[in-house]
Amino acid sequence: MAEIKEWKDAVKTPRPAILISDGPAIPRRKDSGLFTAWRISFIGAIAMVAYLAISRPDPYWKILKFIPDGILVTFQVTIAAIVLALIIGLFTGLGRISKNKILNGIASLYVEIIRGIPLLVQLFYIYFALGRIVNLPAMASAIIAMAVCYGAYMGEIFRAGIESISSGQMEAARSLGMTSSQAMRHVILPQAIKTILPPIGNEFVALLKDSSLVSILAVSDLLRRGREFAAESFNYFETYTMVALVYLIITLLLSKLISIMEEKVGANR
Repeated sequence: MAEIKEWKDAVKTPRPAILISDGPAIPRRKDSGLFTAWRISFIGAIAMVAYLAISRPDPYWKILKFIPDGILVTFQVTIAAIVLALIIGLFTGLGRISKNKILNGIASLYVEIIRGIPLLVQLFYIYFALGRIVNLPAMASAIIAMAVCYGAYMGEIFRAGIESISSGQMEAARSLGMTSSQAMRHVILPQAIKTILPPIGNEFVALLKDSSLVSILAVSDLLRRGREFAAESFNYFETYTMVALVYLIITLLLSKLISIMEEKVGANR
């Protein structure tokens, strides 16, 4: 193990950042404008929710008491989908860099097809179209559709993360007697994980926002619960204002956690 550490240190090269366009803006301290905007938005959203709930408990406080179970369902769908998407993305990423033409072709075809179809269409297809063949519950259909969709994006993140590692790492591992799969599992992937953690966190927040689409399948997420309250009370403006503020608080909080994670990962490189 000491030999492995020595040659890993010897061939270590700076890892390029993986940039993706989807997801939230991450409040990094070096970007003072965005960091200030994040603080204003986060504190302002919390203050607005508190003000509305206190000044007008009917309907705002009633709305807050009505939607917590929807927030829980939103996180359940998001976490389950992101875990499944990570598994799909890992195998897709490995397939994308594989020298086996069949595996590479299948992985590339999956990425191109899935990324070319809107998530909403995939939700309808799995729940309604495939539902005529396999009758899946709404929650399961939503999780599968989102995992399949985001698995394609995760695949590209894994591919980019693996390719960001110097080829000398693989060559050195092979020279020590490791097979390609052993080198990938014990040497390349552990280092690639540090590179891909921030974009994975970014995709997690993006997936959480897109989870609002599952409400069309009658999944009782945050948006669905808001729609139910609005339909009963006819307070559409108040309900969707509160739902929007809750989504904003959640995404801003998660984006800050991603920023902290990026700083820690960057410090350990």
